[in-house]
Amino acid sequence: MTSKLMAVLKKFTVPTFVAASWYKHDVMELMRETLSRGGTANLSDAFTINGQPGDLYPCSKETTYRLMVDYGKTYLLRIVNAAQNQDFFFMIAEHNVTVVGGDASYFKPLATPYIMITPGQTMDVLVTADQPLGEYYIVATPYFDGGADDYDHSTATAIFEYRGNYTHPSTPSFPYHIPAYNDTVVASLFTSQIRSLASPEHPVDVPLDVTTRMYLVVTMNLLPCPNDSCAGPDGYRIAAGLNNKTFENPGVDILRAYYWYIFCSYIEFFFCICTSLYELAFANGLSFSFSCIRNMSGFYDPNFPDQPLHYFNFTSDDLLSNNVTISDPGTRVKVLNYNDTVEIVFQGTNVMNSAENHPIHLHGYKFYVVGRGQGIFNNETDPKNYNLYDPPELNTIPIPKDGWATIRFKASNPGVWFMHCHFDRHMSWGMETAFIVKSGGTPETSMKGPPAYMPPCDLESFLGSKDSMLLKRG
Repeated sequence: MTSKLMAVLKKFTVPTFVAASWYKHDVMELMRETLSRGGTANLSDAFTINGQPGDLYPCSKETTYRLMVDYGKTYLLRIVNAAQNQDFFFMIAEHNVTVVGGDASYFKPLATPYIMITPGQTMDVLVTADQPLGEYYIVATPYFDGGADDYDHSTATAIFEYRGNYTHPSTPSFPYHIPAYNDTVVASLFTSQIRSLASPEHPVDVPLDVTTRMYLVVTMNLLPCPNDSCAGPDGYRIAAGLNNKTFENPGVDILRAYYWYIFCSYIEFFFCICTSLYELAFANGLSFSFSCIRNMSGFYDPNFPDQPLHYFNFTSDDLLSNNVTISDPGTRVKVLNYNDTVEIVFQGTNVMNSAENHPIHLHGYKFYVVGRGQGIFNNETDPKNYNLYDPPELNTIPIPKDGWATIRFKASNPGVWFMHCHFDRHMSWGMETAFIVKSGGTPETSMKGPPAYMPPCDLESFLGSKDSMLLKRG
């Protein structure tokens, strides 16, 4: 992309299209009920674009979102997938788009009739209003490659409407090239074509000397329930995990526990954050003991495994036995030194016949997607095909069904950073972990100390509900 075009892009007013889920009932109550029963999550009742389901729903035909355009002009659109559990194909009838960026990074321009976008992703596209004056549907339609039929089949619409003097149609033009809902080839083709600009103005900085390697197996799982009393298969509770570890939310957040431990390990006793600890305990109706200041361990374990404890045929159609379905719950994190260079290979699986695309999101960082493929990752041959020249820099990556993807990043942002599947139901079931990135050797490369007082979180907040399987037991 030329510098001239980059300058033009910066002048655009950017209409934003937010694709989302809509429920008839309180979504938080639905989530609490799902977690308490241990069964599958409720499906959405509709999808929306900018808050409106669109013309295909009788309740919103009069309020369908419309983008008014002038013939001959080019528009920069920002597309956001804010749905809870759904990937989308997004397209505009009879118009191609040119993808130029995503997740706040520039891409090599990619002309395409559609995009595939996962929850948590953003994409920037150019579209030129070059068709006959009229009205054209903008659609967000589900992409679902799982085996079960447990997704919302509906389609959200908006309207790409030309200004001008013409007879408006009774119905806008509908896209004729919508991919099938389960077209993994089309979805993977789109994702695999995305590249960074890798220009002098926007260079890439892919870590080459890797110091930390991780191989994370992405699985759906089960947890036993007393008397087989849960709503999952055979009375078990549905769970999920990475390397067969189901994440449990701790009673104290990891950032706070880590701060307290670090600062009280290195600062004299009376200069510790005793006052804030006391205020926090008092605000929550908890008893307070000065001995707790030096004993914040126990809220998390810094032993998240770099690889699965045992290997098997991850994409087999016969992965239903307890030795691969039952996971190990706990609050396990991975500790990284400042400036560690990290490579993570995510391996998709078919445990419980549940293979599907998983959008994995990392907080606090962007990473380079240096490789992806189908089947089981081969650590001898697959790295030879890594793209180290112009890999896309993202913060959310779709792990292909029964496939793998590799990312690299430098751990240069100290703190505690959450990594999770961006399907809310998978995240609520434990498909996540956290990275503790240690401070560097200077004030500029170190975490700031905790404030004198930090308002306590509500224990009933999302994923912190005391009846959730994810709140650490004991």
